[in-house]
Amino acid sequence: MLHASLYIAGCSAKNRVAVRLRRLREPRYFVGALLAASYFFFIFVVPRGGRRRLPAGARFPSAPLERFGVALGGVGLLLLSTAAWILPSRSHLFSFTDAEEAFLFPAPVTRRQLLLHRLIRSQLGLVFAAMVPVLLVAAPGTVASVVDRLLLGIGLWVVLVATRVYFAGVTMARDHLGSSDRRVQGVAWAPLLVMLAALAVVAAAIARAVPIPVALVPATLAQITEATTVGWSSLALWPFRTLLGPFFARGAVPYLVALSGSVLVLLATVVWVIESDRVFQGVSGGAATPLATRPQSRVTAPPRLRWSGWSLPLAGRTETVFLWKNAMETLRGTSAKSLIPIAILILYAVLGARFGMSIGLAPAVCFAALMMAGFTTMIGPGSVMGDLRGDLRHLELLKTWPVKASAVLRGELLWPGILISACAWLALTCAVVLSGAAFPRVPFVWRFSLYVVAIVLVPALVFAQYVIHQAAAVLFPAWVPTDNEMRGFESAAQRLILFGGVVLALVVIVGPGAIAGGIVAFAFLRLTGSPLVFVPAALVCLAVVAIEIVLATEALGAAYDRIDLSGVERGESSRSRR
Repeated sequence: MLHASLYIAGCSAKNRVAVRLRRLREPRYFVGALLAASYFFFIFVVPRGGRRRLPAGARFPSAPLERFGVALGGVGLLLLSTAAWILPSRSHLFSFTDAEEAFLFPAPVTRRQLLLHRLIRSQLGLVFAAMVPVLLVAAPGTVASVVDRLLLGIGLWVVLVATRVYFAGVTMARDHLGSSDRRVQGVAWAPLLVMLAALAVVAAAIARAVPIPVALVPATLAQITEATTVGWSSLALWPFRTLLGPFFARGAVPYLVALSGSVLVLLATVVWVIESDRVFQGVSGGAATPLATRPQSRVTAPPRLRWSGWSLPLAGRTETVFLWKNAMETLRGTSAKSLIPIAILILYAVLGARFGMSIGLAPAVCFAALMMAGFTTMIGPGSVMGDLRGDLRHLELLKTWPVKASAVLRGELLWPGILISACAWLALTCAVVLSGAAFPRVPFVWRFSLYVVAIVLVPALVFAQYVIHQAAAVLFPAWVPTDNEMRGFESAAQRLILFGGVVLALVVIVGPGAIAGGIVAFAFLRLTGSPLVFVPAALVCLAVVAIEIVLATEALGAAYDRIDLSGVERGESSRSRR
């Protein structure tokens, strides 16, 4: 079975490469691939002046970095490993495709061999995920050698495999925590209790070592490192520190020793998952379990129909239909699970500002809120595709509706523009409430004026970007993916090209409004000298941009009517279903 799994994985990799090469005949992919190839050429083949190669003895982390990195990284992995038991996400590592169910389940293979087959099949994506960061990221002022990057990639690959296998084991164990079988229940609860005990030991050691209030960042890092490298806390963190050892090893021999320990932790995780599955399924190496008890295949969950309290009126403007439709799609598709990444990002921003700038909690939250507002305003429209880009796959249906094309375009951009603007407003409001602690020397009138100006300008920037994305979807539908899949370097470079075009077009759209608002601000500032004059200037800018948006949607209506349905990009998953 091992040879068959390796053969299937090799054929899958070969076929994927062949598909990538064949689609380079299309200009949108060829341009993206050319840009990606140019990046690698100038990074690896033609080093720029001012860069130097690392000396042979300086290619590994320094002693302080090794000491701090292993300890703090181990604590971070412990927290993530414990949080995996709480997060509602599920692992699909051991989910089988329709082809695997049809050909492998009737075959004379054991369940353990099926699980190992799924583990082998997942390695192609994990290797790609491990090598991309080490290829794209180079140390400032240096050109790391191919060997150095390969060593880092191997270490990252081991961490990714161990993490994915562990999460699969957690998913299986959570499903059997309430089992009536005492043996199954014990196997399911044992790893959870071990993780909680390790977390308690490490937390107690850190609490004893770190004084409250927290001192300066370097001193705090030293105290945490000292507390987690001795006694029981060191034993509790040993698997996690060992897993990260290759990243901080100094020299070739220490690297090989650290990599051996990391691989040992990986093998122990694989053995734990396989043996736990044997207990959970009640088999001991016999034939594969029946289809009724096999791991569930990937199926699309039906949408949850929740009452929103907003009914679509029987009469009204066309734009209201798309506003209601996109709003219902968002509300029905949003759950506590989908909000977890956003909460983690906010927490990371707050902690980064708190410890990175050595400031209090209130200023840290203020700075984090400002960063989130800027990120939401400038990146949100490109990420939240609840507009025409998301509905291009249903273009055949939309074009049969007897409605005005410009109304369709305006309606498509209403809800995502309102949603992104509201999120940015919330972050700005949080920032202005705490701005006194973050900017104590700035007068209140200036802070309030800038807040109102930002509140006014955010919709202008957001809706202008959505108009640009609508124009790209109408004029160049083949360049706009209808799904969120990142399919290779050429697709990533293709999206970078689109992002650059959006930035340039945004300057063109907002430019006239900014000039008009600047004239108003200059005129009133000379008369009053108050910062409140920036508020009417922002209103003028918003009015000019709003007029441009209406005119742009009217002009794009004719192009919308001429869209060729065969030119719309279809996702790989959509093509496979057709």
